[in-house]
Amino acid sequence: MGEGLLDTALGGEEEQPEGEALAPLAGAASGAEAFAAAVAAIASRQDPGVALKTQEFLSDQSHLLKVYIKNIEDEHELRLAHLRNQLREQWIRRSGLRLRVAFQLFVALVATVIGVGILVMLRDAFTSRSVVVESFDAPAALAERGVTGKVVAAGLLDELRRLQSATRADAAKRELSSAWAGEIELAVPEAGISYSEMSRLLKDRFGQDVHIDGDLVQTEAGGLALTVRGDKVEPKTFYGAANELEKLTTDAAQYVCSQQEPVMWAYYLLNRGRMEETIIFSRAAVAGADKSDRPYLLNTWANAITFTGKPREGLALYRAALKLKPDYWVAHNNIINTLWGLGDEEGAWKAGEEMRRIAAGRPGRAPETYYQNVDALVWDLARWRDSSVADADASGGLGSNVGGSVQITIADIDIRLHDLADADIMLQTVKPDPADASNAVMTHFIRGRLAAEAGDIVRAVTEMETFGEMFRDPAIRYSFPGYSCWIAPVEEAAGHPGKADAALASAGTYVDCYRFRADIFDGRGDWPGAQKAYAEAVALAPDLPAAYYSWGLALARHGDLAAAVAKLQNANQRGPRWADPLKAWGDVLVRQGHPKQARAKYDEALRLAPNWGALRAARAAVAAA
Repeated sequence: MGEGLLDTALGGEEEQPEGEALAPLAGAASGAEAFAAAVAAIASRQDPGVALKTQEFLSDQSHLLKVYIKNIEDEHELRLAHLRNQLREQWIRRSGLRLRVAFQLFVALVATVIGVGILVMLRDAFTSRSVVVESFDAPAALAERGVTGKVVAAGLLDELRRLQSATRADAAKRELSSAWAGEIELAVPEAGISYSEMSRLLKDRFGQDVHIDGDLVQTEAGGLALTVRGDKVEPKTFYGAANELEKLTTDAAQYVCSQQEPVMWAYYLLNRGRMEETIIFSRAAVAGADKSDRPYLLNTWANAITFTGKPREGLALYRAALKLKPDYWVAHNNIINTLWGLGDEEGAWKAGEEMRRIAAGRPGRAPETYYQNVDALVWDLARWRDSSVADADASGGLGSNVGGSVQITIADIDIRLHDLADADIMLQTVKPDPADASNAVMTHFIRGRLAAEAGDIVRAVTEMETFGEMFRDPAIRYSFPGYSCWIAPVEEAAGHPGKADAALASAGTYVDCYRFRADIFDGRGDWPGAQKAYAEAVALAPDLPAAYYSWGLALARHGDLAAAVAKLQNANQRGPRWADPLKAWGDVLVRQGHPKQARAKYDEALRLAPNWGALRAARAAVAAA
């Protein structure tokens, strides 16, 4: 019985709860006591001695069983405690493992960050092309006036930044990677070794930074002498009065710029309208300049020569720049503009097609900005406007083209898109630039065009005549080729036929001049002369759309609708993104009794000129009919 109870307590297959495991043993102990009493009673009837011994034996067995049960209970408690300890140790081990893995990951992350930081520092060091202005030496006597070495360096730094921001065709635009294309910073010594100090040491060792320093001294006469020197900058001293420190720093900054970055300085001179200085400097610098700089110096030289009235010499220099750098898109664009300025619009269009070929199509390698002349020739006004807006956004509102504010250009495009309200707004946002005379000239042109579109012929004549007087400047004339042609229609509308003829005679061989002459002949009743002039306009540039468009309008006025459709279709083929031929084509279709086809033309035109009021009215009328 005892062994059976032991097997039940210790040999079971499943672990039982404490109460369930010990209950059978407790029952067994109670049963043993009852059994001992019963056996003793029976034995006492036969032999009292046997009964006594039997009772003692059974009592001992019962006591042993109780002790055994007690041991089992104690072992069970110990076993539970052991199991709890094992679970706790297992949790601790798992937690420790997690902490160890997390620490290892943290160490790996820190090491990665440090490694990346080192790589970034090394990369920055090897690619660093900044201008670092060191603190200048200055006498202690000047410190009482607030003139310290740091103040002098800061003044030079400010002037360098002004030169950089004032240069439209800067390093970023001309795709050069030079010291001036990066950040200009003022170096201030730091105590101890920091991250920035380590970065500077690496840049000093491996970078291509330009370091500028110098000294400021008081002359015996009480004036100031500012000396600058630096990498590839020969020391030069500038003298001035005691109150001319600002002038000295300006002169020193310009000298440093011309010595260290000749291309930027040439563009600065060009942007400020200093044409003769640009020619002299570019011509002198091109021979000794780095090979990568020569195309840009040839370009500034060509620009200045063109703007002083020698476009054919400029054209030769542009082509020389392209021989050195075939993907120099600025030079391609300038060739287009120069040919246009010479009155060869067909040649300008072909030069644009050549640029497109070299750029592997459009969009291709050439930025959209350099297709603006081509877009103007084919009246792709939406693209012209988009690239102008993008150019303004990328240049802080200045625009990268030499001559004229980009807001003037956008206003001009808006008028061609028949969006007069936006043109007026853009004219009001023109950033003043006293050094650029073209802003004032083109402001009169835009005002004249707005007045003419609004029917205010008196004001239009006043603005256009002022524009015509100012347009004689060669720099303006070659920046805006053919614009003087627009004077003639205004003079004719004002009843000044002599002035209209004179304006056309002096304007040049442009498609606009030829088609406006034809319009004037037609208005004067000379239809044969007008037909001849339209044909001459087409022959002047057969791949451009404007002459076909004007001829189509004239044919429609004379009731030859079939011939008008043919000319307007020719205009649409050569200028598929120009809304005006589509609108005129729709008008002719209405007269021919084809309202559905007319509405399709109007819809197509509206996608190109969405704010054209007359077009919207025509579309609404044909839809209602």
